[in-house]
Amino acid sequence: MNQTMTALVLENFSDDKFARKELPVPQPQAGQVLVRVHASGVNPIDYKIRLGEAPYAMPQLPAVQGTDMAGEVVAVGEGVTQFRVGDEVYGLTGGVRGLQGSLAEFIAADADLLAIKPRNLSMREAAALPLTFLTAWSGLVDNANVQAGQHVLVQGGAGGVGNMVVQLANALGAKVAATGCTADQELITTLGAFPLDYTKVSTQDIIEQCTDGEGFDIVYDTVGGPVLDASLSMTRYYGHITSCAAFGDHNLATSSLRCATLSGVFILLPMLTGERRAHHGEVLKTATRLVEKGKIRPVVDARHFSLDQAIDAHHAVQDGSASIKVVIDVI
Repeated sequence: MNQTMTALVLENFSDDKFARKELPVPQPQAGQVLVRVHASGVNPIDYKIRLGEAPYAMPQLPAVQGTDMAGEVVAVGEGVTQFRVGDEVYGLTGGVRGLQGSLAEFIAADADLLAIKPRNLSMREAAALPLTFLTAWSGLVDNANVQAGQHVLVQGGAGGVGNMVVQLANALGAKVAATGCTADQELITTLGAFPLDYTKVSTQDIIEQCTDGEGFDIVYDTVGGPVLDASLSMTRYYGHITSCAAFGDHNLATSSLRCATLSGVFILLPMLTGERRAHHGEVLKTATRLVEKGKIRPVVDARHFSLDQAIDAHHAVQDGSASIKVVIDVI
């Protein structure tokens, strides 16, 4: 194996470019595996870090970015027993703080953050899955303990996380409705949710139409701001609002009067702190099973971006032109 690898390096925050460099191939330490990266998924957090807009996750520069990845194990570190050379794996593994990201030919990743890739997905498709599925699972299962037959509302059901919440809720037997703009209605229906055009129906209309006026058991907000404010009044008594976008100031009175639970999702926390990393790997094992059973599928933008076009991939996510998930082909 070569001693050096090609990697994209962010040298200055707010740069509209990456520097292509040859770096030493990292060596897997205890608990790590060395993965030859085939594909790197692009999430909004990636461009926010590049622009210096994510102080809670900023790496020390120069840094290799890239959060999601899929690839092949080429070496294992001491103590790793769950993976072998040749395994195809995927995970949310780096690109924040001191963790090398996936915009490189190789990455030494914490084995706890990985799972075996679904057999029926390509590397590109697998790289589109980790952050969105983990975020969906954290809010819907870990926080809200969704049960079959419950009424679930997904705010922003055609988005990167939202589409995965819809699919996961369906897979777990919930009755799912999802909001989106007029153009999103067909996709939301295809994903298995009752579509709600937020430009045409009010909050009260949604509650009456979907729950006979009682409110939802679970509202999963992926939008934040005024949408989260509206969500606080949309649960039944003792319902649950969970949000991966709760970064503003909100008046909790309407949810408090319902005795509703409000929980936040910050899926980068295990990477940033080291706590509960093994849970991420276990959740991705569940994702693999659901994908292989045909219950979950990633929605990947049709465009192909090479490492040299990584900044264009960032722009596609940043300007909203992406069809849910953009992936960069590393090799």
